[in-house]
Amino acid sequence: MSRTSPRPAAPRSVSVTRTVGASPETLWSMVSDVTRMGEWSPENEGATWMKGASGPAVGARFQGKNRNGSKTWKTVAVVTRADPGRAFEFDVTAGPLKIARWGYVFEPAGDDTCVVTETWTDLRGAFVTRLGKPLSGVADRAEHNRAGMVTTLDNLAAAVTPATA
Repeated sequence: MSRTSPRPAAPRSVSVTRTVGASPETLWSMVSDVTRMGEWSPENEGATWMKGASGPAVGARFQGKNRNGSKTWKTVAVVTRADPGRAFEFDVTAGPLKIARWGYVFEPAGDDTCVVTETWTDLRGAFVTRLGKPLSGVADRAEHNRAGMVTTLDNLAAAVTPATA
């Protein structure tokens, strides 16, 4: 009798950390301005505040636009944590379906330097996970997001780094 091991489950959460030459307050204000996220993210093209919201506050909703190659989609998010200079977090849905929780934590690391940790937590059920590749073109969402998070944090760091002559 032979027995096969079950395939290991994909990571349900991925985090990327980077030290950036800016204050936690500066980076928090950049990340929490979701209308600008397209400047840093390789997949998100920005967002629009919804239903009277005009900025980051717990309960504020926004619609995000995303692109991966020729695939495009929109999601709705609700801010679940808005602690200036410390943390910004939101939950993402597509219609009634839970998709993910995204979060950013900012820790001071010296004069005008901080450590930023970006975390993605997969909230999709099995059905929505199976729809991932046909709808977004991404089969391995955890690895795709890890690479995108590295790019996002690198782009944030570049945006606050003064150009050298």
